[in-house]
Amino acid sequence: MELKVDKQAYYEDIYRAVKNKDRELFRSLFLKLHGIDQAEVFNELYPENKAKTTELLSAEEFAEIFDVMEFFEQEETYQVMPDSYMKEVFTYVSDDNLVNFLKNLEEDRAREIISKMNLEDRRLIESLMKHTEDTAGAIMTTELVKVSIHDKPNKVIETMRSVGRQAELIYYIYVVDDKDRLYGVLSLRDLILAPPAEEISSIMNSQVVSVNINTDQEEVASLIQEYDLLAIPVVDDNNVLKGLVTVDDVMDVIEQEATEDFYKMGGISGELEDGQEGSETTILGMTKSRLPWIIMLLFMGLISANLINAFEDTLSKVVQLAVFMPILTDTAGNVGTQALAVSVRRLTIDDDGEGFWSLFFKELGAGIIMGMVSSAVIATIAFVLFRNIHLSIVVAVSLLCTVSISTIVGYTVPVLFNKINIDPAVASGPFITTINDMIALFSYFSIATMLLEKIFTGI
Repeated sequence: MELKVDKQAYYEDIYRAVKNKDRELFRSLFLKLHGIDQAEVFNELYPENKAKTTELLSAEEFAEIFDVMEFFEQEETYQVMPDSYMKEVFTYVSDDNLVNFLKNLEEDRAREIISKMNLEDRRLIESLMKHTEDTAGAIMTTELVKVSIHDKPNKVIETMRSVGRQAELIYYIYVVDDKDRLYGVLSLRDLILAPPAEEISSIMNSQVVSVNINTDQEEVASLIQEYDLLAIPVVDDNNVLKGLVTVDDVMDVIEQEATEDFYKMGGISGELEDGQEGSETTILGMTKSRLPWIIMLLFMGLISANLINAFEDTLSKVVQLAVFMPILTDTAGNVGTQALAVSVRRLTIDDDGEGFWSLFFKELGAGIIMGMVSSAVIATIAFVLFRNIHLSIVVAVSLLCTVSISTIVGYTVPVLFNKINIDPAVASGPFITTINDMIALFSYFSIATMLLEKIFTGI
């Protein structure tokens, strides 16, 4: 039988407990909730009631809530909670989450917060913040379980009992030598099933998948996905264990990178930080992120305008040609954007299954087939409208050329960008669309000019 609880009524009981400072009732209700729900309840409290939670929850308990908050929620929380309490909370917050919080703050505010920390915490956070942005070092946590290669299972279990609560993940246990160099890894399952007298070196897996502290975060995410890991150790150039990146951090990275690529493909230069309502959401910020592309595409659009002007005589003699211009340019943009999406996706996941030319000819083949079907449709429509076979032929051949070429442009441009170390997502939809518009118009009017007399005669 399923037990259903009125969530809102449950939350109301918690709110009343906070208001009345009923510590026992509050803890009995609040601590049963999932961390995400705890954060939701806390964020719904009035500022004065949020401050009351310092008397109801220990700093260690509140740190778990702070860990799952979005940045703007963390910032608001820091403003309403006492400095002394938050100083203690920060000793329990995961290193990577605390670093992310500080990096999103203005530099002066971040420096002020760091200055209030305990000396040991301050040194650790400052060292982590020095790592290059978007690398393994920048997103790793130092809170892990590591043991000596000379230890026995019983000793390892004792170590886990003493440090396990501070570790972000205890499923993986990392084995190091006397100089903290990474030698192996064993799982919690391996440890529990191992004979008590066995040396750790004989039960550990020495083939450890690890990353360098300067490895790009996208590559870290790719390795965790490829090997189905919950976490991956981070080492320096001397193979000294420095920390680990967990799968939840990787999910944030994937979301961040996907968002960046999405913006770039849409012709937007700015990006939103995770959970941050920054300048990009203001009118000025939104304008600044989009205007550079619009200006560049405006000048590229002038080329299309000049193409139309160059074929003014053709258009003036056969005005009906103008009817099909939007159809050709829209189709060119749509087909190019489809090919662009496939190409960028392939480059993003680093798919080396097929070579460039193999996929090139597949895209070309697909473009020709789509072009032939589309041409047949548009030729029929053109003939029904104007009863001019030559005009129908011009429109059909132009569409066939446009679709075929647009597919290749959409596929090739991101690959070329990637070859010269430019993010392939920069070959955005608007960029590809503008190029294909020019190709469509040039093909259309060139073919129309060659058959101008026959079209004119048929009208």
